[in-house]
Amino acid sequence: MNRTTDSDIGKLILRLTVAILMLFHGYAKIIHGVSFVENMLVEKNLPEVLAYGVYIGEVLAPIFLIFGYMTRLSAFTILCTMLTAIYLVHPNDIFLLNKFGAPVLETIYFYIFSCIAILFLGPGKIAFDSK
Repeated sequence: MNRTTDSDIGKLILRLTVAILMLFHGYAKIIHGVSFVENMLVEKNLPEVLAYGVYIGEVLAPIFLIFGYMTRLSAFTILCTMLTAIYLVHPNDIFLLNKFGAPVLETIYFYIFSCIAILFLGPGKIAFDSK
């Protein structure tokens, strides 16, 4: 008999937190489009079509993370999305602090390190991956 442990509940809470917060970013892209991402890609001499990958990293991967389906791949996809955001939008802000002394990229770092934690922890028992 499989028993849900506190650590499984903690893994679920971590997955849900990352995924639900990331979905807000994805929702914004669905509503407003990805033209600004296309422009940044062009400025970096990269193909515009890569902008549509944001839907994978900010919509599809978070939905999979919620359900615990392909959990590690989903976390890795979100991690890569955040690293790409740093490259495209914030390359000079990596060590920059705001006027209160907090990192300017604090939210992005939250996603990066939370996804790394999910990569190591796995989905837990409250997930489709555990079936």
